[in-house]
Amino acid sequence: MFSDLMPALVRDTARLRLRRPRPEDAAIIFATYASDPEVTRYLAWRPHRSVRETEAHVARATADWAGKREYVYAITLREEGEAPVGAIAIRGAGHAVSFGFVLSRPHWGRGIVTEALSELLGWTLGQRGIWRAAAFCDVDNLASALVMEKAGMSLEGINRRAIVHPNLSPEPRDVRMYARVN
Repeated sequence: MFSDLMPALVRDTARLRLRRPRPEDAAIIFATYASDPEVTRYLAWRPHRSVRETEAHVARATADWAGKREYVYAITLREEGEAPVGAIAIRGAGHAVSFGFVLSRPHWGRGIVTEALSELLGWTLGQRGIWRAAAFCDVDNLASALVMEKAGMSLEGINRRAIVHPNLSPEPRDVRMYARVN
């Protein structure tokens, strides 16, 4: 069950360190991806207009960890230190988890999110009571679709008018739904 998950505060892969975001990360998160309209194009939130907005986002992520509502990991490159280059979140209810992710533009196309998602997929689906892991992306976001496929998720179909992506339209848009199950 999602409520029983106890994720590690830090998870390491070959190239990455996934860790809880810290208040001091806000300025770099703002500068590298949260304020970038191209990065946030397909996300459910608008680009941040100030560091204060990003500070509030980091504070919510911390509160969500404490409340076991969502686990957001800052994605860092082990060779480059502790500066976040993106983030990946685990949300859930009952027997299922879902993922969301974001990555700064200079790091696109390097397999970073695929590596992070693969790590967290393996861990979550290895937990007692978790049977389904899912993620979705806008139908036009082919890069994110490829990330999910490379991480071992399968396309289940298109959910029509499912999510509002405010940077594209005020109306709900179609999304590609991916999943991996036990």
